[in-house]
Amino acid sequence: MAASGSLKRNLGLWSIVGLGLGYMTPTVVFDTFGIVSDETKGAVPSAYLIALIVMIFTAFSYGKMVKIFPTAGSAYTYTRETMSPGLGFLVGWTSLMDYLLLPMVNCLIARLYMESLVPDAPAWVWVVVYTVVMTGIVTSSMRGTANFNAVLLIFAVTMVTLFCIFAIVNLTNGDGAGVVFSPEPFVHEGVRLSALLTGATVVCFSFIGFDAVTMYTNEAKHVNLMPKAIMLTVIAGGAIFLVASYFAQLLFPDNSQFTLVDDPLPEIGFLTGGHVFQGFFLAAAFAATIASGLASHASVSRMLLVMGRNGVLPRKAFGYINPKTHTPVFNIVLVGAVCLLAMSFSLELISALINFGALIAFTFVNLTVIAHYAFRTKQVVDFRTTFSFVIMPAIGAILTGVLWVSLHKTALIGGIIWLTLGIVYLAVLTRGFRRSVRSFDDPEADAEMSEPEMSETPEAPEPGAPEPGAPGPQAPVRD
Repeated sequence: MAASGSLKRNLGLWSIVGLGLGYMTPTVVFDTFGIVSDETKGAVPSAYLIALIVMIFTAFSYGKMVKIFPTAGSAYTYTRETMSPGLGFLVGWTSLMDYLLLPMVNCLIARLYMESLVPDAPAWVWVVVYTVVMTGIVTSSMRGTANFNAVLLIFAVTMVTLFCIFAIVNLTNGDGAGVVFSPEPFVHEGVRLSALLTGATVVCFSFIGFDAVTMYTNEAKHVNLMPKAIMLTVIAGGAIFLVASYFAQLLFPDNSQFTLVDDPLPEIGFLTGGHVFQGFFLAAAFAATIASGLASHASVSRMLLVMGRNGVLPRKAFGYINPKTHTPVFNIVLVGAVCLLAMSFSLELISALINFGALIAFTFVNLTVIAHYAFRTKQVVDFRTTFSFVIMPAIGAILTGVLWVSLHKTALIGGIIWLTLGIVYLAVLTRGFRRSVRSFDDPEADAEMSEPEMSETPEAPEPGAPEPGAPGPQAPVRD
């Protein structure tokens, strides 16, 4: 670790969007279908629609802030620079929980698939094999990771499309609801708003991919790609979830046909298209899980890299970049070690804990837009700027706050424990809150991490926008 390298700027718009969609795991809609259908009384698409609306508002806020602070720091950098260093640290700490757990979720899902196929084999074998393979791929190179992710993502989306086609055929033949077009999957007798909100908290972790793409800012060919990549990831992922859940709910109005409600994906494949389609459907689920595992593994390793380069974590280990592979090897191996915990945890528990950190990060990103534009740079001067910089992010913050208070008790308890540990660690870093906490992100460390931006820029920077890599403008920026 004596000589450290740099991240390489070689990711274009669609590579970043592909990593975001891979992170979101298109087939996860079928993994959680039974849980959400039970929670919402057969209105899974409504839960996804609510989550999508919330995420669109939040994606607008991310798009605004990533142009002001074009670094891999994401929510904690925005909060630190616009509110306070201590608060930014705690937002980053809660975000770290969901980033660390997401790769483990994919490992856990892969373990469940293999257990259903080979029930006699010990579960730890699949966890170890998955972890070793994923860690090796992510260590090799970011470009290779993105290319492999794209192949797996295309296969997964193709299988989801085939499921929709089979579902239409079955519905036309009288299966399920017996109709192709119906409002029943969204609203019907017995559906309550409180239940839909709880269902939305379960599915919202599926949208975290749009937040994760901000971690690739230092590897994007140009920072101006990031707002487009964020919004395209949200819209494309939301569309896949909505369409797939709509046809699944029509075909399976309740959970009576499933023997395993916690993860009915294998049964959904068999009941929809028979044994042959079930095989391809499971293969697609594996592909989507691996794609998500690659994207989440790569993303959290870069988050730890930022923290290491800025002294929040030990720099020698966490801030190291292999000069040959241009990847943070120590962090990647550490995340692999966390994945090994998938031997014993349940999917419902881990997904609930992930949502705690994610929703806090989303809420504060919305609030940072107001803090920066309305108070820090005082750019709110008319109705247009008020709508863009106050009303829109305020709606996003309120909506994410509503989802946060609707979390299951287990998620709240686990999240509060993690947050308490963060406060204790913050006290240690600041020697009893007597010193300012070190930045998760700063210009010097950010410049060290990545190569200069490529000359072929996709679009000219907006008038008054900061130079790429700058920590943030002091002069007003037009959005």
